[in-house]
Amino acid sequence: MTNQRLVLSVSQLNADVNQWLVQGFPPIWVEGEISNLARPSSGHFYFVLKDSQAQLRCALFRPKALNLHIKPDNGSKVLAYGRIGLYEPRGEYQFIVERMEAAGEGELQRRFEELKQALAKAGLFASEHKKALPSYPRCIGLITSPTGAAVHDILNVLKRRCPQIPVLIYPVAVQGERAAPQIVKALQQANHEPLCDVLVLARGGGSLEDLWAFNEASVAQAIYASALPIISGIGHEIDFTIADFVADRRAPTPSAAAELVSPDSAGLLARVNILQTQLQRSAQQSLNTRHRQLSQVQNRLQRQHPLYYLQQKTQRLDELDLRLQRALKLKQERVNLRLQILQQRLQWQNPSSAIQVLQTRLQQHRQHLQHFIEQKLQNKGQLFSLQASRLQAYSPLATLERGYALVLDNNQQLIKTTSQIKPQQSIQIRLYDGELTCQVLATKPKT
Repeated sequence: MTNQRLVLSVSQLNADVNQWLVQGFPPIWVEGEISNLARPSSGHFYFVLKDSQAQLRCALFRPKALNLHIKPDNGSKVLAYGRIGLYEPRGEYQFIVERMEAAGEGELQRRFEELKQALAKAGLFASEHKKALPSYPRCIGLITSPTGAAVHDILNVLKRRCPQIPVLIYPVAVQGERAAPQIVKALQQANHEPLCDVLVLARGGGSLEDLWAFNEASVAQAIYASALPIISGIGHEIDFTIADFVADRRAPTPSAAAELVSPDSAGLLARVNILQTQLQRSAQQSLNTRHRQLSQVQNRLQRQHPLYYLQQKTQRLDELDLRLQRALKLKQERVNLRLQILQQRLQWQNPSSAIQVLQTRLQQHRQHLQHFIEQKLQNKGQLFSLQASRLQAYSPLATLERGYALVLDNNQQLIKTTSQIKPQQSIQIRLYDGELTCQVLATKPKT
């Protein structure tokens, strides 16, 4: 009895392993940090999820990537949902990602949406409750961290736009468990003290967890209850908090909040200068009229001067030169970008691996063909030898070699009977080693 071996090809084995992985593992959530992120022109994402002890190859294909609410980036900690699979051409185990969200923000985002809906239903976001901002505030109240970057940005803007308006800072924590109670207390204190006529609630950017103090219901209620108008300048332009929806005005950044709350002193000064200029123009109208007439004559003379035309042409040449430089630069950038894309595509479609495989197959086919030809020649040679032996056995020459002879007439026709020949006729007798020319003396038929 012989043992029957089960032999699989590599591709068959990888296909079976992939099927076992897909069937054996249900879709799961995996938490880790993104690294080695790559996004080719196909729109797919390829990256590695890692923790302190291990890493996992991942693939996020374009149809799923279009529905992401976050932007994958190296170093980002995320929660990825998907299934286990095997990349069969290389036999590598990988994780096929279908959804992704920032780690730790899923529950916070849910709480944010629930509170937002509840407060909106209660009317805290209604436009009729929004208070107008004072055009020229006497004092600006600033509720923020005294050590953060936001307070320096706001003070720099206010110093530039309206250095004459005093600023009162209410120092609070803007992150952590103490932040919300301190913000509520500062809002209440500012409304109780008749010092400011507008408030700015601000902090720098951060994650959803970092900004959570501004998503607390207590802070929202305190903003809604404020008699003073409030401008929110929290985080970056893409960051939204509950405080932004309740506040009377929302600014995308702390610096933008400072722009909204402050009048532009430079604009006011420009208005004063305009009025002063108008007054001076009225007082010196006669003199200005004479000056204009003189200027017109001078301008007319300058326009007729050859140097004026030369300057005009030179300026036009400079303009065309600048346009040409910009066009060449733009064209070069587009060509470089196209070249990078083509180089990347060429690298992906590099035929060296396929050529190497085909060369290996060609060598194998060449060896098989050579072996087949040699075997065919050997078989044909053996068959030829056998046929030659058989032909030799039936050959008349072999018969002659045994002592027989062939008798031929002058026409080289074989003579089989005595009736074919007459006396005195010449005949040819063919022997094994040559021929004889003979003359028939007589014929004697068989009796």
